[in-house]
Amino acid sequence: MLTPMKILVVEDDPSISGPLRDGLVREGFEVQVAGTGAAALAAPPVDLVLLDLGLPDLEGRVVCQELRARGPVPIIVVSARGDEIDRVVLLELGADDYVVKPFGFRELVARIRAVARRTSTPDRREPEAEVSAGPLKVDRRTRSVALDGDEVSLTPKEFDLLVFLAVDAGAVRSRDEIIREVWDEHWWGSTKTLDVHVASLRRKLRPDIIETVRSVGYRLVVLDTDPR
Repeated sequence: MLTPMKILVVEDDPSISGPLRDGLVREGFEVQVAGTGAAALAAPPVDLVLLDLGLPDLEGRVVCQELRARGPVPIIVVSARGDEIDRVVLLELGADDYVVKPFGFRELVARIRAVARRTSTPDRREPEAEVSAGPLKVDRRTRSVALDGDEVSLTPKEFDLLVFLAVDAGAVRSRDEIIREVWDEHWWGSTKTLDVHVASLRRKLRPDIIETVRSVGYRLVVLDTDPR
């Protein structure tokens, strides 16, 4: 028998966490519930975290940042706040996805299962460990990125997106192709998630490193070395 995926639900409202826990258990997951940020940070290791932002003791983004600093556990933020700035900040802090309340339970389960497939299915290909595109250097083994010799810190999903574009630098990748390969073929969420990640990569690297191809998608531009 396969070991059930362990999920930590960080939610202070029992009227939400209770039904959510029961529903996830019926779907075959093993679920823990933490009602505070402190309890979430003290919880034993899990396979995925569903993190509500409105916690009574700690800012949700602080909890997200701390969890990400500890390791690569996938984090799906669940919140009533749908502002674009919140999405951008949380993705920069390390969240892998952002679900706005009210959300459909089937949609949430589909996203969780997508993460499970990505983390449990080994990649049968043997890709090159290092990818270079001009001054951009990406190491898949250490999941590190350097631009013009300066190391750049990326979230797990930003790294995956960058690698996907960098392995065929200059080629145009369609939005559907990127969502399918970097997120999941059964992705239920808004494709705005892709735009947010692209915007974040442009800020962290260089504004012109990813070109928007209108009505199609994006391509990674092979830049000249920074002359400074």
